Amino acid sequence: MKKLELAPKERILGIIKGLHKIYPDARVELNFSNVWELMVAVILSAQCTDVRVNKVTPELFEKYSTIESFAHAKASELEQKIYSTGFYRNKAKNIQAAARKIIAEFKGKVPSIMEELLTLPGVARKTANVILSSGFGKDCGIVVDTHMIRICGLLELVSPQAVKTKNAVQIEKELMEIVPKKYWGLFSHLIVWHGRRVCIARRPQCEKCVINQLCPGAII
Repeated sequence: MKKLELAPKERILGIIKGLHKIYPDARVELNFSNVWELMVAVILSAQCTDVRVNKVTPELFEKYSTIESFAHAKASELEQKIYSTGFYRNKAKNIQAAARKIIAEFKGKVPSIMEELLTLPGVARKTANVILSSGFGKDCGIVVDTHMIRICGLLELVSPQAVKTKNAVQIEKELMEIVPKKYWGLFSHLIVWHGRRVCIARRPQCEKCVINQLCPGAII
């Protein structure tokens, strides 16, 4: 099977179209009922699987049902609730600090502006992009996680140096130049879904991949 030799910008729409065809419902796979719960879930997902987080959050959100309850929770009890997600002390500290800052400075509402989100403990650009896109429907950037770094490297959509150094800021900048803005949020979800289902790190299933002709790194 001959691969199509096209520049990244010429391949990107084909990649999005191909992946969207098999993942029409691609979205964030964390369970939440409001933006604050989404934020907590994303913080917990650092160095942890979404599956594990989704096992923890039902009981967590039942016990702490408001931002205020998180802010005033006993640290040791909160840590115990999120223990299985790893790095539980730091995560609990950030969640409580973020809750208190939101109450004190944002009238108890999770801010919907990138610059304001980045002032919250535990929230870096990746987390902020997820919150803005999946919580507020605002695509202000592209979520760069391990799936995005690895797969965009295989697809040769970004510079090899950025992939080698795992420079998330540079990778996002380069992707934003070739991915149409209206697809920023969707593209993020599609790549993550593909990385979890077909383009798996340890055993990529290139023969099953619908975009293998557009992927320089595919073995077909």
